[in-house]
Amino acid sequence: MMRKSAADSNLHGLADAELERHRWAASVGDVGSAWWALERAHIVSQSDLLLHLRVHVIMLVYALRTADLREAGGQLLRLALAPLGTLSGRTPIGNSGRARVDPFAPMPIPGDLRRALEEAGG
Repeated sequence: MMRKSAADSNLHGLADAELERHRWAASVGDVGSAWWALERAHIVSQSDLLLHLRVHVIMLVYALRTADLREAGGQLLRLALAPLGTLSGRTPIGNSGRARVDPFAPMPIPGDLRRALEEAGG
């Protein structure tokens, strides 16, 4: 049985907090805030393959739930690309994971997430 490192647990905790923020925003119909939280969860998840895939699946489901077919298509593409990027260590750091952005483009990491990732060891 493989044990998670403290850094892995901390990354999962950060991602889970953002996914909870997404669930709350989605439950009250705040689509913008729901996507914002998913983008932040994506940034946090990029170094962990299973977590990264989980976030993209949640993004796909939310795109379908909000009838955003362009986003859903983009998430299908990213689900195919995520294993390659994560396993090769070549994920574009800070990328929001949305269909409207280049899947290969690095993006600035929000300051609060950067600090949390540094503290988490990620």
